[in-house]
Amino acid sequence: MSEQQQLTPQQREELEKQWQRECFQSAQKHLAEKGIIPSTVFDKESRFLAPLCAIWKIKAQTGKTYWVVTGRLPTDHMETSAAATAREAIKSFSYRWQMRADEIVAAGVQDETQAKFANLLVNRAHGLYEIADKDELWVNEAS
Repeated sequence: MSEQQQLTPQQREELEKQWQRECFQSAQKHLAEKGIIPSTVFDKESRFLAPLCAIWKIKAQTGKTYWVVTGRLPTDHMETSAAATAREAIKSFSYRWQMRADEIVAAGVQDETQAKFANLLVNRAHGLYEIADKDELWVNEAS
């Protein structure tokens, strides 16, 4: 039996809450490294697909609002003007990562680290697109 099957519903819920906190800390750290100071999180518009990814809608102290993706993938952000909903943001990150991987390859891969990063981007881009494409994950999303 796997460890997950042995957990009570309360233990699973606590693990998911812990995962969300860790993802939120990653989102905050990522924004801070980019000089963006968060002020508000829009919980109802954010989405959590534990343990794969979380997409956060965060308003900065400057008044600008961002989507931030965290989880088992590169942490990244974009302004909400690029995507109206969390689902659209997931698709946008997917396209963006695919294009970034293409740019790395087109520029000529210089070393193994670049090749691994390009492959990671492609892999995660495909995974994000599959998540965005599953209607059942988005039934509660406001349009």
